[in-house]
Amino acid sequence: MKAIQFTEYGGPEVLKLVDLEKPKPTGREVLIEIKAVGVNYADTARREGQYVVHTALPFIPGAEIAGVVVEVGDQVTTVSPGMRVATLIESGGYAEFALADERGLIPLPEQLDFHSAVALPLQGLSAYHILKTMGRLEKGESVLVHAAAGGVGTIAVQLAKEFGAGKIIATASTTEKLELAREMGADVLINYSEPDWEKQVLEATGGKGVDVALEMAGGEVFYKTLKCLATFGRLVIFGVASGEQSRFYPSSLMARNQSVIGFFLPQIMRKPQLLQPSLIELFTYLGEGKLKLTIGGVFKLEEAAAVHTLLQSRKTQGKLILEP
Repeated sequence: MKAIQFTEYGGPEVLKLVDLEKPKPTGREVLIEIKAVGVNYADTARREGQYVVHTALPFIPGAEIAGVVVEVGDQVTTVSPGMRVATLIESGGYAEFALADERGLIPLPEQLDFHSAVALPLQGLSAYHILKTMGRLEKGESVLVHAAAGGVGTIAVQLAKEFGAGKIIATASTTEKLELAREMGADVLINYSEPDWEKQVLEATGGKGVDVALEMAGGEVFYKTLKCLATFGRLVIFGVASGEQSRFYPSSLMARNQSVIGFFLPQIMRKPQLLQPSLIELFTYLGEGKLKLTIGGVFKLEEAAAVHTLLQSRKTQGKLILEP
């Protein structure tokens, strides 16, 4: 089978198209013929050796896949060949085939295409649990969504509206991206390439600051976001896209009862009581037309390096997808 693999950490150029033996499922594993794989900042962090957990080499990136079950292990009881599924895996998605545990498979409704299926699980679950589980968003509260035209951002804006947020403030780097955020339901649009964007956030909240902030850039963006936080505000970190780690004095949170919270989706995946109900809720929103998915581009597997370059240039909107 064809796969994209890297044997050293580095820039997009370390991603190489290789021929590997197709894996064989055992136990509760199934073999999926991949029809679509989502591209995420986690993949670029893996490639650079900057991921939350260690990335052992050689490595095939890709955690978010949709496709057709073609073979099952000898202990599989819930699925059979021919089923259309989506799932999240630790690695191996940038390939024509991948193994997955049957217990993590999401059967796809007949009306859901593979592109939509792969655009929803990772980023949809992230947006959902950043807002609800970690951010503890309550009706009427204000929300700050950075990179609001990205995969997580577009979904987070819509979910915040669905969850009853009082004011949704979206940031992005261009007028076109901000217009997309408006279409998704954002109330206030701010270009974060402007040096005083944090002052604009405070003005939009009457000086109070935001109750929940979604932050995945790190560095200066983190520090400025912290300045935008309301009393009892929650800042949820779910990435470090800039590569710049942030340092701050924890005691600075005490005066206004503020919280800085880390989010890592695999921890949610290990808790079925959190994972399954939220997935059902997301698919329901999608089916009812309450949630729209923005596909930013579909590319061939061998274009993975170019797609990583695009993603990290921050010139894209919505979900980027590879097709084996």
